[in-house]
Amino acid sequence: MSILVFLEHHGGELQRNALGVLSKAASLGDEVHGVLIGSGVRALAPRAGAYGAAKVHVADDQSLEAPLPQPRVDVIAQLVRDGGYATVLFGQSVLAADIAAALAARLEAGLNWDLVDVVQQDGTLVGKRPALQDTVYVDVGWKSEPRIALFRSGTFDPKETGGDAQVEDVNADVQEFSKAATMIEQAHAESEGPSIEDADVIVAGGRGLGGPENFKLVEELAQALGGAVGATRAVVDAGWYPYSTQVGQTGKTVAPKLYIACGISGAIQHKVGMQSSGVIVAINKDPNAPIFEFSDLGVVGDAHQVVPKLTELVKQRRGS
Repeated sequence: MSILVFLEHHGGELQRNALGVLSKAASLGDEVHGVLIGSGVRALAPRAGAYGAAKVHVADDQSLEAPLPQPRVDVIAQLVRDGGYATVLFGQSVLAADIAAALAARLEAGLNWDLVDVVQQDGTLVGKRPALQDTVYVDVGWKSEPRIALFRSGTFDPKETGGDAQVEDVNADVQEFSKAATMIEQAHAESEGPSIEDADVIVAGGRGLGGPENFKLVEELAQALGGAVGATRAVVDAGWYPYSTQVGQTGKTVAPKLYIACGISGAIQHKVGMQSSGVIVAINKDPNAPIFEFSDLGVVGDAHQVVPKLTELVKQRRGS
């Protein structure tokens, strides 16, 4: 049976999480199809072929322009029924989570969420899910079909393998009750540089910085490294920095090549969101801060003094 992957898009681009899940699905050996839903999105479909999609179903209709979940559930549910898909995969996002949950209810299907891997074992799909505050991984399965899975953000890197996807248009047969909600306004966060989900380098700040005005230190280092700025839950709850930059269990899960934590104690909720980073560097004046227990490099010192010097060194190195 083929696997169906939800291809989420924003701003005229397919989302990294979705492409990562698509790449992983293609590696399982089954034929993988994608589903792309929106208005004016057909031009994005061929790109999915480069990441392993053999076919992309496109529901391109003006009525689907707003990123609302229920109309998308209608389209995907019909595809699953008509196409006989045994597995439907999603990359974590607010929209994807809404769709996955509603689709499971609609199809009376099993949903496993917060997965970090999926493998074939004796011809059966088995998901891997963190448990006990991410200290262990457990195997999870499905009792029936279709199987629905939602993967933690940043779990898979998109891998281009080449190839072309067959593009097939589908009708957007949206039911009346799915039209009950309308989107009044969609806010967009203003930002410069890469997002924390896509950045190879993240410089994150915590309450140890002392105040919102000191986030300038983190911003300057991130800019020097060509990276993005992250923040802890305590910081965003205090209004120091936007919620869109929150890293952690209730924020975003990231996996950059380099993660620099400035003034962050290292609570388990934050660890969950960044522990998959390639190299973790911690700067904290408390030598007993928990973050040093899972950092690759640690600097015991005042971030207000260390970070500016590090920024200066980076600029000098890049200048030479």
